[in-house]
Amino acid sequence: MRPSHLSRRNLLAAGGAAGALVAAGPAAHADTDDEKAGRGGRRLRTGFDRLAAGGYAQLAGQRVGVVTNPTGVTPDVRHIVDVMHGDDRVDLTAVFGPEHGFRGTAQAGGSEGRYDDPATGLPVYDTYQKSGQPLADVFTASGVDTVVFDIQDAGARFYTYIWTLYDCMESAALAGKRFVVLDRPNPITGRAALGPVLDPRFASFVGRRPISQVHGMTVAELALLFNGEFLADRPVELETVRMSGWRRSDFFDAGGLPWVPPSPNMPTPETALVYAGTCLFEGTQASEGRGTTRPFELLGAPGVDWRWAEAANGLGLPGVRFREAYFTPTFSKHQGKTVGGVQIHVHDRTSFDPVRTGVGLLVTARRAWREFSWLTSNPTWIDKLTGSTTVRTMVDAGADTDEVVGAWQRELAAFRAVRKRYLRY
Repeated sequence: MRPSHLSRRNLLAAGGAAGALVAAGPAAHADTDDEKAGRGGRRLRTGFDRLAAGGYAQLAGQRVGVVTNPTGVTPDVRHIVDVMHGDDRVDLTAVFGPEHGFRGTAQAGGSEGRYDDPATGLPVYDTYQKSGQPLADVFTASGVDTVVFDIQDAGARFYTYIWTLYDCMESAALAGKRFVVLDRPNPITGRAALGPVLDPRFASFVGRRPISQVHGMTVAELALLFNGEFLADRPVELETVRMSGWRRSDFFDAGGLPWVPPSPNMPTPETALVYAGTCLFEGTQASEGRGTTRPFELLGAPGVDWRWAEAANGLGLPGVRFREAYFTPTFSKHQGKTVGGVQIHVHDRTSFDPVRTGVGLLVTARRAWREFSWLTSNPTWIDKLTGSTTVRTMVDAGADTDEVVGAWQRELAAFRAVRKRYLRY
C-alpha cells in the first residue's frame, strides 16, 4: 500500500474506531451501562456501536461490503465506513450506495453510480433500482462474503430504504452471501403499526410487500420479518445486531443521537413524524412542501386559501393544529409560484396519528379546494403510496375521515399479529 494510505488508515484506526468504541463501551456491560447514562438514565447504543465494542466479532474472517448512506454514523458523527476502513480488525472491501447515494450527493430518484470513494479508495457500487439477480451479480462482482446494512429509516412503508434492505437481502441469498443488519431507532417510535396494509397487486419500490403504512418496527425487526414471512422459500443467512437502551415509546431525541438527514427532504426527525401521513400528497397535484425549508409540513396549491386550514382544524385531530400558510416552492410541483395551503403544527406527538392526519387532510382538501385532483402525470401513484385503491376511491366518493380509516382495520389487525412475532424490544 502507498505510505499515505497507511498513514490515513492508522490515523482513522486511532481516532475513528476509538471514538466509536468509547461511545459504545465494553460489550459485556452494554445493557448494564445503559441504565447509568443518557436521557432518562439511559444511553442508546446503535447496532454499529455494539458491533465495534465487540471487536467486530460478527465480521471476523470475512470480506465485508456495507450498504449505507450519510446516516451511517457514530455518536460523534464519524461515518462507519471511515471508521471500519481505518480498523485492521475489519476487511472492508466494498460499499453499496442506495437512492441518493453513499455520500448523499443525489436528489430524489437519483443515485451516484459506480465510482471509487475519494476518501477511502473503496469501490462504491450502485444498488438503486437493482434487485433480484442483477443485484446479486453486483454482490458477486464485489467479491464480498458478508453484506452489512446500516441506514437510518424514517418509519413509513413508502420510505424506500427498507425496500433497499429487502432487495439486498433477497439478492444476497441468491449470491450466497451472509447478511448482517446493524439496528438503529425508529424515529417515530415503535409503539404501533398504523394505516392500510399494502395489497400485493400494488407492489412497487414504495412498497414491495404487505406491511402497514406506519410499520412501528426497527430495521433489524423488519429484516427478521422479511426473512421469516417474505423470503421463507429462500432466506438469507441473517444476523442482526440489536441496539441497547432503546424503548418502543422513544422518539428519536430520546437517545441523544445526531440526526443526519437520510434524504434531502427529510431534514429533521419532526419531518419524519408528519411524513408518515403527508407523503400521501405526493399522489396529488398539491405541493408536499418540496423546495421549501419545511417539506411535508407545508402543503399547498394555487387557489387554496384559509378555508382548508379551517376545515382541517374542524376535524379535531389529536395532537395537531393547522395554520393557513403561503409559500413558493423553489423546485418540484408549482416551482416559483406562490401557493396557499396549510402548515402542520404537532403540539402533542404522543397522541398525534400521522396516518389519520394525512387522510383528514386529503378529505378536507377535496372539500375546500375546488380544483383538487390526484397527480395527473401518474393518477395511480396515490394507490401505490396507500397500497390499494381504497383511499382514493373513498375520498372521491365523499367519505369522511373515520370511514376511510375504518376501512383498513381488519387487514391492520392481521398485520399486527404477524408483526408481534418479530419485535425484539
